[in-house]
Amino acid sequence: MPYFDHNATTPLAPVAREAWLKAQDEAWQNPSSPYRSAAQVKIRLDAAREKLAILLGGPAERYVFTSGATEAADLVFAHWARVLPPAAAIAVNATEHPCVREAALRYFGSRVRWLAPTPDGVVTVAAVKAVLADVSAVAVMAANNETGVIQPWAEIAAACARAGVPYVCDASQWLGKLPAGGLGNVDFVIGAAHKFGGPKGVGFLKLGAQAEGLRGFSGGAQERGHRAGTENFPGIAAMLAALVEAEQKKVFLESERLGWRKTFERAALAAVPGARIVGADADRLWNTVSLLLPYGENHRWVARLDKRGFQVSTGSACATGKPGPSPVLAALGYAPEEAKRVIRVSSGWETTQADWDALAAALPEVAAELKAGDTTITPL
Repeated sequence: MPYFDHNATTPLAPVAREAWLKAQDEAWQNPSSPYRSAAQVKIRLDAAREKLAILLGGPAERYVFTSGATEAADLVFAHWARVLPPAAAIAVNATEHPCVREAALRYFGSRVRWLAPTPDGVVTVAAVKAVLADVSAVAVMAANNETGVIQPWAEIAAACARAGVPYVCDASQWLGKLPAGGLGNVDFVIGAAHKFGGPKGVGFLKLGAQAEGLRGFSGGAQERGHRAGTENFPGIAAMLAALVEAEQKKVFLESERLGWRKTFERAALAAVPGARIVGADADRLWNTVSLLLPYGENHRWVARLDKRGFQVSTGSACATGKPGPSPVLAALGYAPEEAKRVIRVSSGWETTQADWDALAAALPEVAAELKAGDTTITPL
């Protein structure tokens, strides 16, 4: 069954599975324990940290292993809430993932200043520079999980650095799809293993220089005092194996896969007259298409495509079940009734051109059913 929901989660890469099993057999002990076998795990843990630093850049001691992006985002905003002035405002991209949006609102509430994107979903460097004098921190992701729109994170990082304003970049959708080099130049960087072939329940946070050395970053004793909880070394080993493989063997295939995505988009727009691509004129990830359809609610498209053997999504998996339209689409100016007609297609490295072609061929079949008002299929 062709799987087109990689932005929600990816299948475990074979190299990650192999690394996890090996570590589970050889290095399952708690790295904080006092005996020699635990010390050996600690050595492996620090080696994994060094490897991560080599891939992204920056000092290894600034990388903290977490349970994923949600924990990492909470760590950053909780930290800022403690160290920034009581009345400090922060600037946040309006199309951030829920883990960043919710953490920002939890700790800063009405002091969040939303950065308005262009109609295609890009937060410009000029928009960030315009608020730097009035905010104490900035949050802009690397690439959007719903639309695939790529943000100018490197330029934003440089502008924030010149202004002395800390910047957090959620790179969860970037990592494993595009080269990781340079991300280590950003103050705070968030990554989640299951977005690029690693296991669920493990990720990382790269700390800004102002946070390194602060004990009690999250009130825990692990990771040099930056978080609580036993380090999941087998998961960390699997995450690094998946990321290294992506960096060495996959990311250079971007141009070819981008061509496949563009071919699909042309076919989809021809197959369903009136359909539109969200963020069509912006640079987007090679794997992501957010397709606004002219009729039929998105869950009906998902159900009918699923019956034909294609797994697609209605958008952010983390927002599924929540009332109201997607905050991403709302921020881009789409009406609630339009947001209900958007499906997200997100491929992976194992997705073939034939898979893309087959999905495009299925769209007019589903369109014909929905246009005719077919209600014989129960929505998922």
